[in-house]
Amino acid sequence: MLKTKITEMFDITYPFFGGTMMYISTPAFVGAVSEAGGIGILASAMYRSKESFKDAIKEVKDKTDKPFGVNINLFPMMQPIDNNEYMDVIIEEGVKVVETSGHRAPDDIVARLKPEGIKLIHKCVGVRYAKKVESVGVDVVTVVGFENGGATGTLDITTLCLVPAVVNAVNIPVVGGGGIATGQGIAAILALGAEGVIMGTRILCTEECPIHDNLKKALLAASETDTVLMLRPYGNTHRCWISEVTKKVKELEEENAPFEKIIPLIEGPKTLSMIRDGDLKSGFISCGQGIGQVNRIVPVKDLFHQLADELKDANNRLGQIIG
Repeated sequence: MLKTKITEMFDITYPFFGGTMMYISTPAFVGAVSEAGGIGILASAMYRSKESFKDAIKEVKDKTDKPFGVNINLFPMMQPIDNNEYMDVIIEEGVKVVETSGHRAPDDIVARLKPEGIKLIHKCVGVRYAKKVESVGVDVVTVVGFENGGATGTLDITTLCLVPAVVNAVNIPVVGGGGIATGQGIAAILALGAEGVIMGTRILCTEECPIHDNLKKALLAASETDTVLMLRPYGNTHRCWISEVTKKVKELEEENAPFEKIIPLIEGPKTLSMIRDGDLKSGFISCGQGIGQVNRIVPVKDLFHQLADELKDANNRLGQIIG
């Protein structure tokens, strides 16, 4: 049994959070992560209306009666949604966990949701951001190092340095991530003072993950060198698996192309073609450097058991060294 402040706060078996991933964190996948003993987090930005978002939350509830969360996106969007309407749904549907992520502190969201008894998590990439969100009242801060897939920020601080810096700077529980794909990595994060871990890249290669088998096989074959940072010149740095599209984006970046030339390469329908149809030459997928440690596809429940066993083995090894 794993016992941390996170397992106690959220009444879960494992202090494992499933990273929020656009087009991937569907109700069925979120339910599978929560049912396996962690916390799945639904990506609200995937839904274009209040009604479809409400239906998605109900679908998660049909999949599991265990705790799950909803992510509220604070990053710029080409097609913005009204988070106030989505918060109405969150309250109406009795969601108990909300994660925020983006370029600003969630002051307004805390003010609206904390009185409802909802546990609030904010994901960021630096100490000063963590201190700020603690000051506005979030319950947990999640920090992800430079190794992570998806948005990396601009500070470029690695997980090994970022997690202890944040743990030492705040008084609320810290969840750490970025490059974590094994129980040994989880042991390291917990040893650095975190109370839980967040994993996105590792759970891409699970049976329940709704990406095409072509893409899963390609990710299994990838190493830690098969990711690239893109979109930095446009103020939205993302780490992704190297594909035909990311290569084209990098070429345009080197030419100082305007963002308008990038948009047709990364727009939603093309990314969906990669993720759902398996067209590896279309779109892109966020992916961290931890992909090099992923070597098989298993159900989420089996993965969490495996990670817990690896964590215990790592603890035993340290005990032998120290003892």
